[in-house]
Amino acid sequence: MDRTRKKTEQQAEADRRIAQKEVLAFGTNTRLAPEELDDREVWWRTHYEELKTREYLLRPRYSPDWVPSWRASKKDWVACEDSKRLEFAPIIDATRISDGKVVTLKRINQTDHPHEIAIAQYFSSDDLAAQPENHCVPVYEVFALNDDDNMVIIVMPLLRAYCDPGFDTIGEGVEFFRQLFEGLHYMHKHNVAHRDCMSENIMLDPSELYPDSFHPMETHFDKNYLGYARHFTRTQRPHKYYLIDFGISRRYDPSDTAPREVPIWGGDREVPEFQNSNEPCNPFPTDVFYIGNVIRQDFIQSKRGFKFMQPLVADMIQADPTKRPTMDEVVARFDSICRGLSAWKLRSRAMDEDEGVFERFSHIISHWTRRIRFVARGVPAIPAPRS
Repeated sequence: MDRTRKKTEQQAEADRRIAQKEVLAFGTNTRLAPEELDDREVWWRTHYEELKTREYLLRPRYSPDWVPSWRASKKDWVACEDSKRLEFAPIIDATRISDGKVVTLKRINQTDHPHEIAIAQYFSSDDLAAQPENHCVPVYEVFALNDDDNMVIIVMPLLRAYCDPGFDTIGEGVEFFRQLFEGLHYMHKHNVAHRDCMSENIMLDPSELYPDSFHPMETHFDKNYLGYARHFTRTQRPHKYYLIDFGISRRYDPSDTAPREVPIWGGDREVPEFQNSNEPCNPFPTDVFYIGNVIRQDFIQSKRGFKFMQPLVADMIQADPTKRPTMDEVVARFDSICRGLSAWKLRSRAMDEDEGVFERFSHIISHWTRRIRFVARGVPAIPAPRS
C-alpha cells in the first residue's frame, strides 16, 4: 500500500471540504459546520468532566464550555487547532494533568470485546512489561465510567503509525521487520494469537523521533498546530514498535497447541483460509500471514531494495496455513537473512517504487551526506532501540 499517495488523496479530499466551509459527519452524508460536533465527538464531550476528575483533560473542542477560537480571531477556522475532529470514534487523545503527558484513551465495550482488557493488562503486568521482546502496547490505567459499567476506558501512550515518517534506509526497514517478528513471536510464546495484526495495528513510540511531540489528529503539524512538527530519522533516533488492538485476540491454555477459532475478519481481507469458508481454523498461522502480508504490501511491492525478504514472505503468506512457518522458524530465518546483508545495502535509501527520477536525484545528495556522517560517528546501519 502506498501510504504517501493515500495521505495525499486524503489531504486533497480535506481541501475540497475546506473550500466548502463544512465537513461530513462521521459515517454519514450529513454536512456539519466546523463548530458542530458529530455523534462520536458528543460522546466524549458528555464525559469531559468525569475524565477531568480522573486527571485526563481532553482538548478544548470537547469541553462543554467550548467556544470556537476562530470566532474571536481573524483566522480561518481550518487554521485553528480546535477545528480538528476525531479520526476514530473509540479513541481520543488527552493530557494527563498530573505530569502534562499526552496519552491515548480508548473506550471498550466489554460485551463486544470481552478479552481485550485482560490480554492488554496481561502483557502490561510487571514481569512481562519489563521484557524488551514484549511489543504489546503498554496500558497505564483501566477504569469504568460512572454511567456505564460495561464501557471501560484504557489509557495508553500516544503512538504514531509505524510508517510515518517514511523509512530512510533499508536498515531502518530491517529493524522494523526484526521488532515485528520479535513482538508477534513473543505473543505466540505466551499462547496469545493477535488475530488482526495488519498495518493499522502496528505503531511506533514517537517520543524519540518527535521530541517536541505533534498534533494527535494532524500528525505532520506540531502539537499547537502552528507549524510542521520537528522530527529525526529512525537511524538518528531509534525507537520501539508496538502491536495494538487486542479486540479479537485470544489467549489459550498452553496444552492447547492447535486451537480452532471460527474466522473473524480483521482489517486484512486477503486471508486465504477465510475466503468462502466459515470453518474453524488455527489463528496462529493466520497471524503469520498477516505480518507477512504487511511486508509484502508495504515494502516488497511498494519500495525498492526489499526483494531479499521475498522468499521468507512468500512462505509466510502461502494459501495453505499448515505450510506456513511458525514464528520460531520466521525469527530464525530472518536472522540468517540479516547476516547476509552488507553495510552498503543496509545504508542504501529506501525508495518508493513509484518515485520519479527528479525526486530520486533530489534526495541522493542529502541522503549520502547523512550516511557519511553516520559512518564517521559509528552509528549502526540497523538502528538499535534503547532497552
